[in-house]
Amino acid sequence: MEQFFYSLTGLRWQDVLDILLNSYILFRLYVLFRGTRVIRALQAVIIFWAAGQAAVSLGLIITNWAMQGVITVAAIIIIVVFRNEISSVLLTKDLKSFLWGIPKYQFKTPVHIIAETVFDLAPRKIGALIILPSKQDIASMVQGGISIEAKLSQELLTSIFWGENPLHDGAVVIQGDRIKSAGEILPLSKRQDLPSSFGTRHRAGLGLSELTDAMVIVVSEERGVVTLFKKDQIHTIRSRSALEKKLREHAGDGPSKKGFQHPSVKITAAAAICLFCITGLWFSFSKGMEAFATHEIPVEFINPNQRMEIVSTSASNVKLVISGAKPLLNTVRPEMIDVKLNLSKAVVGTNTVLISKENIMLPPGVRLRTVTPPELEVSLDTLVVKELPVQPHWTGNLPDGLIMKQARAIPPMVRVTGRGLILNEIHTVYTESLPLDKLTDSGQLETSLVLENPSLSLNTGRKIQVEYQIVRKPG
Repeated sequence: MEQFFYSLTGLRWQDVLDILLNSYILFRLYVLFRGTRVIRALQAVIIFWAAGQAAVSLGLIITNWAMQGVITVAAIIIIVVFRNEISSVLLTKDLKSFLWGIPKYQFKTPVHIIAETVFDLAPRKIGALIILPSKQDIASMVQGGISIEAKLSQELLTSIFWGENPLHDGAVVIQGDRIKSAGEILPLSKRQDLPSSFGTRHRAGLGLSELTDAMVIVVSEERGVVTLFKKDQIHTIRSRSALEKKLREHAGDGPSKKGFQHPSVKITAAAAICLFCITGLWFSFSKGMEAFATHEIPVEFINPNQRMEIVSTSASNVKLVISGAKPLLNTVRPEMIDVKLNLSKAVVGTNTVLISKENIMLPPGVRLRTVTPPELEVSLDTLVVKELPVQPHWTGNLPDGLIMKQARAIPPMVRVTGRGLILNEIHTVYTESLPLDKLTDSGQLETSLVLENPSLSLNTGRKIQVEYQIVRKPG
């Protein structure tokens, strides 16, 4: 809330003009394209945009990134898929229609022709199946039809359902004052509670009304009864006037609507929504001015040679300065950032590794500004195995009159694994201290080997045997 009032205090007259101008442009697009599939697609885009803004406020970085991608793809799809509708609207409007004026959206279907035709077919028990789409597109629900694209008339509609016509068993689609297609095949309803008198036409009409908001009129071929299906509801129509009333309600020309359904209320609500959306967009940009943050990130070394070890590095952490929208930066934590340096090309000795943008993984929407230090010194050494002789480590002196004639370690040689630079300086492995002052006779001792550098390791155990021979001095 503080951010909101802070934004208001910095509001300029240019910002107010910017909001009002773009709100009016968005409102004019709604007026021009209302009633078409384009406006419904744009409504979906607005919903995705609102979801993305909510994701930013909640710190949902991946969700925000996904919403941005969806909006970009949706914009391309709208232009490609609905290019015919867009061009038809733009070509039929003059400059006055573009800039001002709110034309009334009228449903031009001549309902009296449909009602007269239906109640002309019903007494003669000629079956009929008529579809009047509403807002939802039914193209994906029907199939197998023949395009007609002819002006609606009672004679043409009657001839389609005449028994000798090859298209009489399918459905007719009527939009406005034109017959769009005939012979359409509809999805059948799977309800089990339908009357036994309902045939395939009835199940087809109910099946389409269950999946869309279209109105379907069915004339029974056996009983001559007129049945109307809409929104999963079944109505038996007994008079022409009753059918005309239902058709006008479906077309939006019924009794004067109250509340939100009134046309003037809808237009006012649309204008308010456009103003709200553009205002929200402006605030999202104003509070999303680029901000900066600093994080101390540990460095991870990847892909080193398995025969090498890291001896030392000039630094274990790097300081990153990142930038992005302030709400987004507030959600970024150090564990969400990775700094990985590739050592696949490193060699034995000291290596200088540069830290670039490719080595740093940041959350979507966050940009890297500076890295300190820009490079690291990494020392590597190779792991080698070296065979070294074992030397007993004697301390003290033998008792008077005794000398050690011979001594040997079992085994006499051992294998030591370690860094090459260290092993190059070692030529012998010594045992623990072995005191001589307590030895009087030849024998065997068990002792342990001592490795001066903790990075070295023995391929065998540390325990060895030392055999020695003691004799008296001659004379």
